[in-house]
Amino acid sequence: MILNAALILVAVFMGLKQGYAMFSGKREMIEMFSKWNFSKTAVMINGAVTIIGALLILFPKTFVWGNFIMAAGILMIICLQLLNKDLKGATIELPFLLLNLIIIYLQYPLFKIT
Repeated sequence: MILNAALILVAVFMGLKQGYAMFSGKREMIEMFSKWNFSKTAVMINGAVTIIGALLILFPKTFVWGNFIMAAGILMIICLQLLNKDLKGATIELPFLLLNLIIIYLQYPLFKIT
């Protein structure tokens, strides 16, 4: 239970951090997404969705949806990296995808379904 709570906090922190970087239009994010022909507006929308997904993880009723949103965003980046034949970039994203999947498997720590 404590491990799962710690993993959730890490995932939420990373989601908020990366989502804010995309939403605020940080140069590194714009450069990364521009190689896939994302406009600045598209990057900002992706950042907003990432922030929403991270926040949804915090609540028991939206826990799974938040993790799915986060995992889908990460999977999209992995697929785009692979389209560019950037195996290193795709490999870097894999632990973050696995983090969300592990959190889903472990379930929300303070909410038991009866």
